[in-house]
Amino acid sequence: MAVYTHVPAEDIDAFLTRYDAGRLVSAKGIAEGVENSNYLLETTGADGSGHRYILTLYEKRVDEADLPFFMDLLDHLGARGIRVPRFIPARDGTRLQQLAGRPACLIEFLTGISVTEPTVAQSRAAGTALGAMHRAAEGFTGQRRNALDLPGWHDLAGKCGADLDRISSGLAARVAEELAFLDRYWPAELPRAVIHADLFPDNVLMLGDVVTGLIDFYFSCTDIRAYDLAVTHSAWVFSHDGAVWHGDRAAALSAGYAESHGLSDAERAAFPVLCRGAALRFLLTRAYDWINTPADALVTRKDPLAFLRRLDFYASAGPADLLGA
Repeated sequence: MAVYTHVPAEDIDAFLTRYDAGRLVSAKGIAEGVENSNYLLETTGADGSGHRYILTLYEKRVDEADLPFFMDLLDHLGARGIRVPRFIPARDGTRLQQLAGRPACLIEFLTGISVTEPTVAQSRAAGTALGAMHRAAEGFTGQRRNALDLPGWHDLAGKCGADLDRISSGLAARVAEELAFLDRYWPAELPRAVIHADLFPDNVLMLGDVVTGLIDFYFSCTDIRAYDLAVTHSAWVFSHDGAVWHGDRAAALSAGYAESHGLSDAERAAFPVLCRGAALRFLLTRAYDWINTPADALVTRKDPLAFLRRLDFYASAGPADLLGA
């Protein structure tokens, strides 16, 4: 989440008149992330008791044509007991509006906090929640291509070009080497499904060791199901800078997923390669954002090298190392 488009409070208040949400009390821009402009709204509520919502304005990276996929997916998951932030319809029944020249939606606010340093128990709960989400997504008929798949990584590397070496000497060659490896070994034959594709700790809401919500589905797509666990693995089981590996968290995350969904022998065998792909994906998107984020954007840039360190670890690890015995 981030703020690229600044909206005056009076415009937000006027926007809320399209909904049964009450009048605006406060609006606070949310700085984390790099995709959309987001505000935490407090309103009087339709009955005057007060309420919170998320206002999202969609920026360049989100294609407006993809929004029905996200909306339908969250409705599908919510109807099957997964705590997700569904899109709120306006009085006329529409869920997509316009505000400040951008597509905009009002979205449910879920309680809970995002942990910054997950415990072993929280890692297990995240794995369980991801598996439950995959179970609940069965039967969903929507399809969306993953724009950040292997061909997408090649495209990003090309766009970053020699600027990768401005981040770290030799990084462009390292990325090219990894892309060649993944071109040869990527396990494209594994089962595919709808995945979250970005289940970092800041996209999991928790109260203690209990998951209270999964949020930010704007990378969700149809891709290799076990790749979703690899993405989550890369986010939950290292220190923020990628320098420290927490094997106990990794085993707990994997055990939670195995309990609620499970991994086949083929998925386990391919897991190190999937993790290398996940690490490269975030290395490249962070590198691109590092190079291209406007200086005046209210957004936190993230260190690409944190995922280079993960990538190097994954390149030397086996399935038992990553998933636990």
